[in-house]
Amino acid sequence: MLIENITLNNKLGLHTRAAAKLVELSSRFSSQIELNLDTKKVNAKSILNVMLLSAGSGSKLTVTIEGVDENDAMTALKALFDSNFGEDPS
Repeated sequence: MLIENITLNNKLGLHTRAAAKLVELSSRFSSQIELNLDTKKVNAKSILNVMLLSAGSGSKLTVTIEGVDENDAMTALKALFDSNFGEDPS
């Protein structure tokens, strides 16, 4: 099991397009991927659940991944967050 704390640095947080990119990427892996924000815990492969997090810019998420491809999944997700979902961070 891998656990990482990640801060959303893109301007709009997990809005529809960013959430869709996150879900699409998460769905490529067989591992279970969860996002935690405060007391909310959701499946990162569900667009509805990710949107329900209402994670805005500056939110601190905890990403938990467990499964056979957890290392590859964490590397890919961290790269997506680090790239600010391809958006301008400011």
